[in-house]
Order: sequence, then structure tokens, then C-alpha cells
Amino acid sequence: MSIKESLRILVVDDMAISRSLITQALDEIGIRHYRTENDGARAFQSLATQPVHLVISDLNMPGMDGLQLLEAIRTHKETARTGFILVTGRADAKTLGRGQRLAMNNYLQKPFDTPKMKKCIETVVGRL
Repeated sequence: MSIKESLRILVVDDMAISRSLITQALDEIGIRHYRTENDGARAFQSLATQPVHLVISDLNMPGMDGLQLLEAIRTHKETARTGFILVTGRADAKTLGRGQRLAMNNYLQKPFDTPKMKKCIETVVGRL
């Protein structure tokens, strides 16, 4: 079984359109095992019962933002090794620096296309 066939992903974004753009790219890549959440806190809670290999999360969300979600993931033994990609339109040095300190695996700048999404994921999990 290839990585693409077994990879489980959690997509987290408070905006339905953004979630749809990410899942559309995943569909085009051929990744079928993904689910979505619309806020960081609910996403983190779901990881306890439904672990994934990779989280793809928006930065700007009300409540728990993407970096807060990353911090929660990294500070819990059960989720600490989960891959994490931050999706943001604001890839400034401060944001990326904080992400790197929290062991973010990669980031994807908006707007993105399917080839950019695939390359971003491959840097985390290997060739799809």
C-alpha cells in the first residue's frame, strides 16, 4: 500500500470555502482518507479518538488558532509526533519563526494550487 493510499489527514479551517479548496486539492492528489473540522479546539479533541498522520491547519481561526493548535499537539504525548502543515496568507517572519519553534513541519502560503499542496505534503511524509 502506498503512502497516498494509507495517509490520514485532518484539515482544520473555520471557513468552508478554504476547507473545500484544501480537500479539493487532496482529492486531485488522490488522497482519500481525510476529515475536516472547523475550529482548532474541536480538531484537537478529535485527535484523541481519531489520530491522523498529518494536520493541515489554517492560521487565522477564532478561539484556538493554527499555532495554538500546533502547540497543543506538540505538548501532548499522544499527538506530539503528528505532522503539521500551517496554511496562511501571512507567512511573515514572526509567524513562521513561532511555527518553527513549535516544530511545524511545513507551511503553505495562500493562494496555493494542487502541485504546491502536493509538494508541501511530500516534504513532510515523502513521495506520494
